[in-house]
Amino acid sequence: MKVLIGAAIYFSLSAAAVAAAEVTATVHDRDGKRLGAVMIQDLPSGVALATLTLNSLPEGVHGIHLHETGDCSSEDFKSAGGHVAGDRKHGVLVDGGPHPGDMPNLTVKSNGVGEIEVFLPFLSVQKDLLDSDGSAFVMHQGMDDYESQPAGDAGDRIACGELTERTQ
Repeated sequence: MKVLIGAAIYFSLSAAAVAAAEVTATVHDRDGKRLGAVMIQDLPSGVALATLTLNSLPEGVHGIHLHETGDCSSEDFKSAGGHVAGDRKHGVLVDGGPHPGDMPNLTVKSNGVGEIEVFLPFLSVQKDLLDSDGSAFVMHQGMDDYESQPAGDAGDRIACGELTERTQ
């Protein structure tokens, strides 16, 4: 009996892990050049994981966020709207923060490569990113100060990718 219950729990958890929501985006700069990809997935723990692999980026420290609208069509990428904010404030240095879509700054070295994995404890891919108007990944020209409202004073948007559901 214990074996059957254990097996049922195992297969339930395995099915939940396989069925977890996942989104991906191909990221482009303002000239339309492909810079790489972003993947975000809900994990069985209830925490989301974002994985970024980008290249041909300007050297320096850049703010990166998830934005509320899946639209990178405008030249300045403002068509992606504001941050995925929920009922939270922007930044980890602010009481009531961070937004579900806030991520740590991305440091790009002289070779133009930016790679990071980050846990997003307040984000649900299913609830926050797969709504009717979609969502987007946005990279900014400067660094996020982790406290200025509403978006961290990170400067112009220099790269964008529309997040779409990945089917297994």
